[in-house]
Amino acid sequence: MTVKLQIYKCNICGNLIQVLYEGEGSLICCGKEMELMGIQYDNNELGEKHTPKIEIKDGEKYVNVFAHPMTNEHYIQFIETYAKDKSELHLKFFNPDETPEMKVKLDNMEEFVSVEYCNIHHLWGDNGKEMTT
Repeated sequence: MTVKLQIYKCNICGNLIQVLYEGEGSLICCGKEMELMGIQYDNNELGEKHTPKIEIKDGEKYVNVFAHPMTNEHYIQFIETYAKDKSELHLKFFNPDETPEMKVKLDNMEEFVSVEYCNIHHLWGDNGKEMTT
């Protein structure tokens, strides 16, 4: 069974799929079952480079991943912020030469989760919402 907002990857062609509504069955691509991308939260050096940070600048809220490289070979493909109850979703895609930062208009940041997807190291979450000013 799939769960709302889970992300699945095809290990053959690289397709990424996000579940919008829960359902029975499995997701198939290229004739094989897709892999569920679990959110990683490690506090090691790899986690430090991938953990989305919430920052307030001039009264505006941003989610960013500034410690991560943004090269053609290794980059943040998207940042996503969603309500813990999964009723609201904000998503921004990035190219290798762009800054991985997303402005968010959320009243209560404690009620939201932020994740990012790295083309090499996959899905990482904020696990604790470090907020800086």
